[in-house]
Parts: sequence; structure tokens; C-alpha cells
Amino acid sequence: MAVLEPGDPSELARRAAAGFAERYAAPPTVVGRAPGRVNLIGEHTDYNRGLVLPVALPHATYAAAAARTDGLVRIASASQAEPWDGSLDAIAPGSVPGWAGYAAGVLWALREAGYEVPGVDLHIDSTVPLGAGLSSSAALECSVAVAVAGLLGLDLDDGLREALVDAGVRAETEVVGAPTGGMDQAIAVHGEEGCALLIDFDADVHRAVPLELGGRTLLVTDTRVTHELTDGGYAGRRAECEQAARLLGVPSLRQADPEAVERIEDVVVRARARHVVTEVARVEATLAALDAGDWPAVGRCFLASHVSMRDDFEISTPELDTAVSVAVEAGALAARMTGGGFGGSSVAIVPDDRVAAVTRAIDAAFALNGYRPASHLVATPSAGAGLVEPVS
Repeated sequence: MAVLEPGDPSELARRAAAGFAERYAAPPTVVGRAPGRVNLIGEHTDYNRGLVLPVALPHATYAAAAARTDGLVRIASASQAEPWDGSLDAIAPGSVPGWAGYAAGVLWALREAGYEVPGVDLHIDSTVPLGAGLSSSAALECSVAVAVAGLLGLDLDDGLREALVDAGVRAETEVVGAPTGGMDQAIAVHGEEGCALLIDFDADVHRAVPLELGGRTLLVTDTRVTHELTDGGYAGRRAECEQAARLLGVPSLRQADPEAVERIEDVVVRARARHVVTEVARVEATLAALDAGDWPAVGRCFLASHVSMRDDFEISTPELDTAVSVAVEAGALAARMTGGGFGGSSVAIVPDDRVAAVTRAIDAAFALNGYRPASHLVATPSAGAGLVEPVS
């Protein structure tokens, strides 16, 4: 059983600082940290002005940073072979290829918002698995954002946190070109220890929801089927949702009437819209079930969500379907795929005494089917982004 440990934040900040010093021959000024996330329920609802219920992971990305006076930006990563160097003034939408665009894009977005961002040296380290649907990109963006805020001496009050969320969203959607909806950056910045975060994108509000697991574990299984948000599948689903809203004459599918959705003539567009309106309702039902401690009801919500993503939204994979079904067969109370789809991870709520059995069963099923070995992590609800003091 491969289990990815999150590591100690202070030790990981020290590791990021040491990597910075080795590359740039000087210590960093600050180290910013931002977590990955697992979404309990509410998939592809954020850009449809709906509800989502994510949890911040203990696994996080660390950005060691120091300001420069010459307007140069240098970005390196412990997990990427090629660093990126360029002029701060030259950063613009589409100007920075690959992984570095997520970090450089934050600098551009903060400047666009009026912050006096200097040139900067950055070194990135992370325990968020790449391509697992656990928002490694938003963790990167938000770790850089809080590091830059630290360089500028800004306090991470509510107003600044919202500005950092916006900077991460603009970096991803405008500079990198991934048409995501904002959930990932919001949970990376606003996550609270021991809580999920209910985000209402129509009302533009969020609140912490205490997550009383009481002898249960949030188990995430990375199927190792890598997904990319810029490969067209995500954008295609978003376009179909927008088409459905136009056909229904509503600003977004959050305002769509379920009966009207069923009258859409285009079979595919109807199915996409059906997923969104029913998924928003499932978020509300899940909240009620969690509040009542009704775990069978949570399980039914998770199952219905997975079936909807598999059949109506068509974003699951055989590996995800296997991870979900086997987890439930082996004792999970609830399981579903999580994230943007086309690969990535599943999430399950498992009694503590069944975690080992569930992971063994999934691993055995993957081997039997000839899939790549899965990896697993425990999603302890954790705090959002901030600065971290490295251990000396």
C-alpha cells in the first residue's frame, strides 16, 4: 500500500528554504505555504454559480521567495527539471509556458490588481501529487501569492485573502488558459483546520463547516491517471453548460429549473445540465446528512454524484469507477470520484478500522485489471494558506 505522507510544515519549509539557498546562493526572505484540496461533493458546479464542499489537505506546496531589485523573475522547482527566467514586465497571458506559468501568472495578476510586486526569486517544493485532481496548480499559485504578500509586508486579513484568491484564478484562467471556476483557489486560501468549506458562488460567500468524522477517515486514492485542465475536456464541459444556460434563458445553471432542463432537445447538453442541477441539490443533501450524522445518506449522495459524473457528465474513467466500487465493497461508507475528472482521484469516507482493508482491496483490483498501482493519502481537514517559519 503506497501512502503519501504530508510531512511536517516547518520541516518542509526548511527543505524549500534549503533548495532556494542551494540554487540562488542566498537564503529566502519568506516561505509561503498553500494546501491542495479534495472536494467532498459539488463537481463542475463552481463555474455554474453553484455550491461546492471542499476540504484543504495537509499536503501542501511551499514557495521560498526573495525580492529582487532588477525586475527579473527566476522560478525553480524541486520537481521540475527546467527553471524559468524572465522579465517581470514581460509576463502576460500566454507568455510563460508550462508549470512556471502558474507561478508567474500570480505575479502578473497581483500587479494588475495594483500591488507593487518586485522582481523575485522563487523555489517551489511540494507534497501535493501532480495530475491527481487534488489541485496542485492552485496550491502552487496560492503559495506564491502568500509569499509575495509576505515580501510586501502585507497582513493576511480577509480582504487580502480574497485578493490572493482572485490572483490565483486570474493566473490559471488568463495566463495559463485553464478555464477553472475558482473553488480550488478559495479552499487553498480560506481552508480551516477540522472543517470543510461551503462555497456559494452565486451569493459569493463561504463558511466553514465543522467536519465531525468521529472514527472515520477521509481516504483519497490517486488512480495515477493523470489529467490536464488545459487539454480541452474541461473546457468542453464548461462550454456545454454555458450553452445549456443560454438555451434556458438563465444567467447560469444555478438558476435552471430541473423540469426545464429535461426539455432541452440536445441529448448531450441536457445531460450536462442535469448533472449540474442535481449536483447542487446533492451538496445541500450532503450538508444535511453530515449535520445529522446520517452516514448512509452521505453514501447515497456520493454514489449518485459519481453515477452522474460517469453517465451525464462523462468524466470518469475505468480506474475511478473501480476505485469507487471496490472501496464501498470493502467497507467504505461513501465513495465517489473527485475533481475535474478524466483521471485523478477518488474520495471515500471509511471507518478507521477498515482503511487498511479498503486500500488493499483497491490495490488488488488495480493489479487484477492491469492498471498502474494507485497511491493513497489521508485527507485530514487542514488550514489554508499562510507563511511558515522553517525549522533551523
